[in-house]
Amino acid sequence: MNDMSHRVLTPPMTGADEPERPRHHRTGPFGVLDIGTTKIACLIGRTESDGTLRVLGFGWHRGRGVRAGGIVDLDEAEKSIRACVGQAEDMADTRLRSVTVNLSCGQPVSQLFNVQWPVNGRAVEEQDIRRVVAEGRTRAKAEGREVIHALPLTFSTDEMEGVVDPRGLFCTTLTAKLHIIDSAATALRSLGACIARCDLDIAELVSAPMVAGLATLVADEQELGATVIDMGGGTTGMAVFADRQLLHTAQLPIGGFHVTKDLATGLSTSLNHAERLKTVFGNVQSSPDDERELVPVHLVGEEEHQIAKVPRSMVVNIIRPRLEETFEYVKERLDSTGLTRAAGNRVVLTGGACQLAGVREMAARMLSRHVRLGRPHAMRGLPDSASGPAFATAAGLLHWAAGEGRTLHDVDLEVAQPTGLFRRIVNFLRERI
Repeated sequence: MNDMSHRVLTPPMTGADEPERPRHHRTGPFGVLDIGTTKIACLIGRTESDGTLRVLGFGWHRGRGVRAGGIVDLDEAEKSIRACVGQAEDMADTRLRSVTVNLSCGQPVSQLFNVQWPVNGRAVEEQDIRRVVAEGRTRAKAEGREVIHALPLTFSTDEMEGVVDPRGLFCTTLTAKLHIIDSAATALRSLGACIARCDLDIAELVSAPMVAGLATLVADEQELGATVIDMGGGTTGMAVFADRQLLHTAQLPIGGFHVTKDLATGLSTSLNHAERLKTVFGNVQSSPDDERELVPVHLVGEEEHQIAKVPRSMVVNIIRPRLEETFEYVKERLDSTGLTRAAGNRVVLTGGACQLAGVREMAARMLSRHVRLGRPHAMRGLPDSASGPAFATAAGLLHWAAGEGRTLHDVDLEVAQPTGLFRRIVNFLRERI
């Protein structure tokens, strides 16, 4: 894996709503793959001569063989990925050899480390930066875990703090504040096996909530502090941003599919019909008409023409507790990080599950913050069907793959450690599958 994910997420922004044209590092075409519990999405893009990002191909398929972001059935997941990628390749009239993939599997863990490196009074060189990042990776290494991101937040040269790029500065000791994200190695092996079976390489693994923030946050939110809550089908991701830096990520094993399953269980109907009920009649806020409005329910095992009628209030009362539980978990996790003040007073909801009626108001009440729904920033060629919150992670992956969201972009921090566990796993699978 060509891991460039060690660079901090600080996309340059100019206005309140639109991202500034970045200095892309790839022209394309290049592809990204968002592997989720309920859907799998693929985008293929390229950078135009004017520096803008254009979408060439788009494909999506119902998620199969995936649970809580991890692969649980190789055959089913392979079929879904192949169908999704093939759809995007046909639209773009190109064939992909590698893809940038979202990291949602293996229960990712986020930690902050302060690492010092002796420079002994000379000017800081690129090799010093590589060594301090490599030292952070070594300290963070745990049994059965693999470091995916080692993001330099800031540097200090002796007593001078807040240095973005220390190269050329003289100091005795170089100190780096690193944000480390790791994941379970076994889950990564399963993911690598699945991608290899699809005749693809993994170019990079990138934190899903991080790129969701890249796709949806505006400049002031990144600067003043904001929390991105990516409400997916099987998981809910969190990312805390402040001072244009990613300070914390977390992933909760609860999502929109759990709401669907609650409805199917409570109303004795199929998962497909429960999903339709959630989409058409779902709400988390009661209204006076809920008791009078009757909702048709196809009961499991009964004839198709036999339909029960239940008040809409019953649907609302099944949905509400699960969403309340989700935001209680989010609040507990946010409070436990100690970043409540740094995270500011804003929350951006994204992901498909955030589109349920009343979710924004519930989040504002339970989190005591200003809440808005986050859609991906506009991209040329992006279909309307892929412009909603459900595709924020896929859009963010494409921005990242194009070269956005990186600092120290001209320093290869992996030179000091050219062979990591995940690279060996991918090579092993490539040779044998």
